[in-house]
Amino acid sequence: MTEPDILINFIKNVPKTELHIHIEGALEPELMLKLASKNNLKLKYASPEEIRKAYRFKNLQSFLDIYYQGTRTLITEEDFYTLTLNYIQRAVRDNVIHAEIFFDPQAHISRGVKFDTVLNGIYEALRDGRNIFGFSGELIMCFLRDQPEDEAMRVLDMAISYTDTIKGVGLDSAERNNPPSKFSRVFEKAREHGFLTVAHAGEEGPPEYVKEAVELLKIIRIDHGIRAVENEKLLQSLGRIKIPFTLCPLSNLKLNVVRDLRDYPIRKIMSAGVLATVNSDDPAYFGGYVNENFLALHGALNLTPAEILTLAKNSVLASFMDAERMSMWIEKIEDIYRHTFLSS
Repeated sequence: MTEPDILINFIKNVPKTELHIHIEGALEPELMLKLASKNNLKLKYASPEEIRKAYRFKNLQSFLDIYYQGTRTLITEEDFYTLTLNYIQRAVRDNVIHAEIFFDPQAHISRGVKFDTVLNGIYEALRDGRNIFGFSGELIMCFLRDQPEDEAMRVLDMAISYTDTIKGVGLDSAERNNPPSKFSRVFEKAREHGFLTVAHAGEEGPPEYVKEAVELLKIIRIDHGIRAVENEKLLQSLGRIKIPFTLCPLSNLKLNVVRDLRDYPIRKIMSAGVLATVNSDDPAYFGGYVNENFLALHGALNLTPAEILTLAKNSVLASFMDAERMSMWIEKIEDIYRHTFLSS
């Protein structure tokens, strides 16, 4: 086996976590059509191929317009269960051993779907994923930042009874003109009730949104964060506190956040001390799950074995795993690295 083949096999086989996955964004066209038929919904597309042809996005908003059309097909607890279990089965093929899954209850409640319907379907699939595949996971409930803060507070009040099921809260959807500061009260209340906090920032929004998320929302992990590289002082300060970034290369490429993966600033982010991780974001729409994102990044930047090792370890270190499980997986990742590259 050639050296490039060995490296590609290492990317595919090394254990890793996924920390930036929107479960609604794992709705593959085939399942979308199946659910639409089951739930007597009319879609404007007649085939999976027609749906995929529509995935030519100019920016985040053009993606969200189609994304929310897809969510309309998710109605019953069984729908959310099937969607989530399908994602888990696909993630396991990429040697993803743990995922922290975003879900958007506001996108469903506004259509008359009950909060419990969404949560129970996703959580049951996570439980079965653990029993069937040994796959662990946590749930992160996201607030839609393009909606009023009062709406986010209302959803948070619904979630307070489920702190044993929902690990954390996040902030997603259209970033432009929706700064993190808009949700300061919501995140303060979430922390008071024991939720861990993350937020999308610095995808299309400016570096100042990353700063706000850390300083005002007091988040412990930044989702995306890529535009922080535009502010060297900010990037270095984030590196000093070892803040994790959940980077999503193919998403950033498809949404024109970056024009070419050869210019992807992951090395600059890592050299600053930030815990960079590689994730898929909305894989059904952006054409790649975790391994495809790793492989695309490697193809563009010629990642070294040591860089891939660091990214795999970062994915564990940046997760919400308990210390014992985290230590176990770090040891396994290092063992695979030594066996692959250092054994005689």
